[in-house]
Amino acid sequence: MILTIEDENRVRTLTLNRPDALNAFNEALYDATAEALLAAADDPDVAVVLITGTGRAFSAGTDLAEMQAMVTDPDFVPGKHGFRGLIAALGQFSKPLICAVNGLGLGIGTTILGFADLAFMSSSARLKCPFTSLGVAPEAASSYLLPRLMGRQNAAWLLMSSEWITAEEALRMGLVFAVCEPEELLGEARRHAEVLASRPISSLMAVKSAMVEPTRAETLAAVERENAFFAELLGGQANAAALAEFTGRRGGESV
Repeated sequence: MILTIEDENRVRTLTLNRPDALNAFNEALYDATAEALLAAADDPDVAVVLITGTGRAFSAGTDLAEMQAMVTDPDFVPGKHGFRGLIAALGQFSKPLICAVNGLGLGIGTTILGFADLAFMSSSARLKCPFTSLGVAPEAASSYLLPRLMGRQNAAWLLMSSEWITAEEALRMGLVFAVCEPEELLGEARRHAEVLASRPISSLMAVKSAMVEPTRAETLAAVERENAFFAELLGGQANAAALAEFTGRRGGESV
């Protein structure tokens, strides 16, 4: 099962479960995660959703083998929701969303934090937005959400450099709420989730709507801008060279 789902004390935990692929998102995992968020939004017994990963990665981003297939294989079949469907589900998710970054987070494994109401990070974890090293554009409204969350210069470095940042740097930049020792991460994230889940769901949703609604149009506009740039650059010379290099070194990190 590529996504495990557990309920406890009105907290639904979604665990990305492709550890051999560093929890990279293929179309199936994009679909499963989007479906899980849509179901949790409609479930009156779920107050909070917590997302984490299995193994040494939170998520290594989009599965680059599938990204290359998307470019080169005329028979490639996209998922029902895919990447865009997951971003739409995150953007419209009406309840508190918590991320527990247990390990490596690349691409969507970092940009998803722009949608998190609280983010916790293992002290041994690292984050990277590898867009420029892949010759593509940013994603998931990160060009809008991350400057608001981290400040313009911190976001510029993260989105432009394709360099790793440590947990302590992520905390200093304001990307995460707290850094925990690896063995304490999930317990601390769940403790905060259960505090929120003990409150009336209607009140939680009202608070989130009041916070998110003023920026909803700008977030959607950022997604459209990024998608247009991504479509323009995907399969271009820089992107093709990066994907060819990746497929030539399969067995290493996803990105």
